[in-house]
Amino acid sequence: MPRRADHPQVTGVLALHAHGFEQELLRLGYSPFTASEHLYLMADLSRWLDHRGLGLAELSAARAEKFLCERRSKGHKRYVTPRAMEALLGYLRGLGLVPGRTAPAPQGPLGRLLGEFVEYLVSERALVPGTIEGYRHYAQGFLAAYAPDPTADGCGLDRLEVEQVTRFVLVDCCKLSVGATKNAVTALRVLMRFLFLEGYTPTCLVESVPRAIPWRDSGRSRALGGEQVSRLLASCDRRSSAGRRDFALLTLMARLGLRRGEVAALNLDDLDWRDGEVVVPGKGGRRDRLPLPCDVGEAIAGYCRHGRPRNGHRNLFLQVQAPYGPLTPGAVTLIVGAACRRAGVASVGAHALRHSAATAMRRAGAPLFEVGQVLRHRLLATSALYAKDDLDALAEIARPWPGALS
Repeated sequence: MPRRADHPQVTGVLALHAHGFEQELLRLGYSPFTASEHLYLMADLSRWLDHRGLGLAELSAARAEKFLCERRSKGHKRYVTPRAMEALLGYLRGLGLVPGRTAPAPQGPLGRLLGEFVEYLVSERALVPGTIEGYRHYAQGFLAAYAPDPTADGCGLDRLEVEQVTRFVLVDCCKLSVGATKNAVTALRVLMRFLFLEGYTPTCLVESVPRAIPWRDSGRSRALGGEQVSRLLASCDRRSSAGRRDFALLTLMARLGLRRGEVAALNLDDLDWRDGEVVVPGKGGRRDRLPLPCDVGEAIAGYCRHGRPRNGHRNLFLQVQAPYGPLTPGAVTLIVGAACRRAGVASVGAHALRHSAATAMRRAGAPLFEVGQVLRHRLLATSALYAKDDLDALAEIARPWPGALS
């Protein structure tokens, strides 16, 4: 017998917002039963706030966690995690009733210095928001740990020495991956240049930052073979909404080599069905037009017709469960990993499908400049990485091993 969705009575400080919250849940695609469960959580939270004499403006992230801890201590098994509170807190934040969940920025001299650094990245370097946040993160980590006096105006950076810069790279960056180390070193070089230009350091310490060596040209690319890619695609159950979405997403990545962030950012308006093209929102704010192959278009069309939720979101790929929001880049990686497990393929990241697309083009005889055009490389040297996977072409130019003739 199906469970019945009833309507709990919400009293107290949240009573006036109960109906609006219920309507928002239904609009987002939650079932009546699930919406009722969220309303029970809302009623419990409202009683908890009233019992302590707290208003909505005082519902911080720490207090929300304390509320959940008390629910768990009372024996509740459902809706006892921070994720369970996301729908309710998100609705209240949208109304401006509770504080935001962003971490507070550092205060005092360090906070002001980071604010100036961000303004420099925006006005002088014209970087995109994601890059700015990454640079700010690494700058904050360096300054908090190695600034001579973080509490003084200028953080005492007039006494900053090469030793402290080197120690950050050699000690702190050893905990990071090669890619993250490259980003940290680049951010540190930009920070050193900013500090000198603004007069915080008497000398420019840019050249004191050791360079990260990525060893890009060692070994072959991380591409999957054609048979492995076929198994990944065949593992998607195209009778379900999730399977249609995953099949379209994987086909798009395997054929056109899109990055995971580009897939997540892809919009319905980026698809030009009449001309058979797709506009890819790439790195650095670039927008490039690529031809839309027939198999990719058919996979996307099948997902849009029979699998994609009908709502106001314009992102192409959406979640398959309420609230049916856009996929994040991290979710794209999880989809690729899940397909690998289903297909019995060694787990790879989403970027491996970009390598697979390039390798497949090379094996089909496409010259490197065409591979670079599809992958939207700015330099031909970047595309040259995939020449190492063309073993037949390399065999023609390989010279005999001298010892083989003796």
